[in-house]
Amino acid sequence: MKTFIKTFILPIVCIVAFSATTTAQTRRTTNAKTVVTTTTKKTTANSRIPRSKVTYKKATRKVVSVRNVPNKTVVKHKGQNYYYANNKFYTQSRGRYIVIAPKVGFRVKALPDHYKRIAYNNGFYFNANGIFYVQINNEYEVVDPEIGTVVYELPEDYEKVSIDNQTYYEYANVLYEKVQVDGVRAYEVVGIIDID
Repeated sequence: MKTFIKTFILPIVCIVAFSATTTAQTRRTTNAKTVVTTTTKKTTANSRIPRSKVTYKKATRKVVSVRNVPNKTVVKHKGQNYYYANNKFYTQSRGRYIVIAPKVGFRVKALPDHYKRIAYNNGFYFNANGIFYVQINNEYEVVDPEIGTVVYELPEDYEKVSIDNQTYYEYANVLYEKVQVDGVRAYEVVGIIDID
C-alpha cells in the first residue's frame, strides 16, 4: 500500500498542486492592471546642504513687513519671542513685524487653515502653506520632513535654486525636486538647507 501511495498518489497530488499554482499565477497576470510610475531623480549627495552651496535664481528676496499684527499669539522659542497670526509667523525688528518661515521646534495650538494630511512611513505630517507639523499632545510642532516625502503643490512664494548646476525648489529651507507620480506632477523632498 505504501508503495502504491508513493508511486501513484503522491506524484498525482504534486502535479495537481503545481498546475493549480501555475493557473492561479496565469490568471493573476492576465487580469492585473499595469500602472507605470515614472520618477526622474537628480538626487543630492547629502540630505543636509550647506547654505553656501545653494545659488538662488533671484538675487534678493522680497521682505514682507507690517506695522501691526492684530490678534497675535506669542510663540516662545529658545528664549526669543515670535508671533503667530493670520496663518503666518512673524519676528519683530525696528518696530515692524517681518513675515518669516517658522523655525523647527515652533509649536502652535491650532493648525493654519487649509492644511493637508500627508502620510509617510508609519506616521503622517500636517502640511500647511509649505510648513510640516506633527501633533504632540494638544499642540502642533514644526518639523523638517523626511527625505522622500511627496507633496503635490508648493506655496506661492517658493524659490528656484541651483545646486551643482541642478535646479531645485526651496521653501522654508526644504529642498524639493519636481517628479511625476502616476502621471501627476509632484514635488519630492530631497534635502534640508543648513542655516548654521
